[in-house]
Amino acid sequence: MSKKINQSWGGRFNEPTNEFVKHFNASIEFDKILAPFDIQGSIAHAQMLSEQGIIEKAEFNQIKDGLEKILDMINSGNFEWSIDLEDVHMNIEAKLIDIIGETGKKLHTGRSRNDQVATDIRLYLRHEIIEIKKQINQFLTVLLDLAEREVETIMPGFTHLQVAQPISFAHHMMAYFEMLKRDLDRLTDAYKRVNTLPLGSAALAGTTYPINRERVAELLNFDALCQNSLDAVSDRDFIVEFLSIASTIMMHLSRMSEELIIWNSAQFDFVELPDSFCTGSSIMPQKKNPDMPELIRGKTGRVYGSLLNILTVMKGQPLAYNKDNQEDKEPLFDAISTVRSSLRIFVEMFPLIKTNQSVMLDSALKGYSTATDLADYLVKKGLPFRDAHEVVGKTVAFAISSGQDISELSLIDLQAFSKLIEEDIFDSISLEGSLSARNHIGGTSKVQIIKAIKIAKNSLGK
Repeated sequence: MSKKINQSWGGRFNEPTNEFVKHFNASIEFDKILAPFDIQGSIAHAQMLSEQGIIEKAEFNQIKDGLEKILDMINSGNFEWSIDLEDVHMNIEAKLIDIIGETGKKLHTGRSRNDQVATDIRLYLRHEIIEIKKQINQFLTVLLDLAEREVETIMPGFTHLQVAQPISFAHHMMAYFEMLKRDLDRLTDAYKRVNTLPLGSAALAGTTYPINRERVAELLNFDALCQNSLDAVSDRDFIVEFLSIASTIMMHLSRMSEELIIWNSAQFDFVELPDSFCTGSSIMPQKKNPDMPELIRGKTGRVYGSLLNILTVMKGQPLAYNKDNQEDKEPLFDAISTVRSSLRIFVEMFPLIKTNQSVMLDSALKGYSTATDLADYLVKKGLPFRDAHEVVGKTVAFAISSGQDISELSLIDLQAFSKLIEEDIFDSISLEGSLSARNHIGGTSKVQIIKAIKIAKNSLGK
């Protein structure tokens, strides 16, 4: 037999693999990221084999020592990856055999690359979920600090990007806190389904060896076992679920990015982004471009693409494992890298953002943002809301024609539209009065925002 035929599966083949097919088939260029997790799973598997009497204890010790040497080689950059060995699993196994000899060939007893890779991906993904949760917690803390700093900063709240009602900048930041907190909860819930052990399912039907799957789960800190061997090796719904959450995280970061881009423009001038997170123009020396938020906004589509990618990979596959599933890794790896990089940018950038409080205040005054407060005032005086709505509409039209805000109109001007209006109206239609009046859970009053920040801190253990 030609030496070029893959030694892990080439027994029934008479011809070497086509050179281009070899490259097309191999996954080592990207799945070597799984190496630490592959070794972790292999050590646990070998220990179980030893405890079950399937291999000798001395053989397990040889295997363990060999795998730990390989991990050291990988970590130090001294491991040679071979495309001839296709993937991370066979590269590590071949090196193990090279180091410890024939005993290394016993490592694969009672398992298949199908349940091996499914285990590696789950080990990797649960690790990354923990890291992403740490980053979200960091960003939530940053948002709380910013909100606490800006409780009394008044800005216009928008609907349809039109000035709607005055709010606190802190209230705006706390809206994003709630979104990211839900993302954190979603990751916590998804972790339960990731942390289920497929190892022991072998190729698709289980194994004839007297293995102990519960012991492997214990050694690898899995909470449960996959209960069906076909399902365990073939489905990737846990990746689909994670990528859906990753897409939601990026959606929230993209919305924040969009607002930062708008607010940082000369037309809004609500905030100033730090120089260290912006870039200039090669032709226009005055430019300070918000490239980091723009990149995060753009990279959101990349993560969405990863979700659609894996959904498409899975949609037509019969049971059990198919080579299609090799395509589950690159979109997963790329999405994780994108989410983590984007979160890092925001964690480091947000504490350096400067708010232009006077500009925000002026903007809130320009948009007739307390019109609803005038309507509410009239309703409390006994006027039906629809009638109050019409009165306020006419009042706003008059204010526009006279170039004044509602709060700048005189009492006589206001009373021309309704005799129900009295001197106390100005307490209701000032910006400060508008915010203070919304003193209920979820409202934008200073009292409620301070309470919300305190509750949020407690939820993070601060």
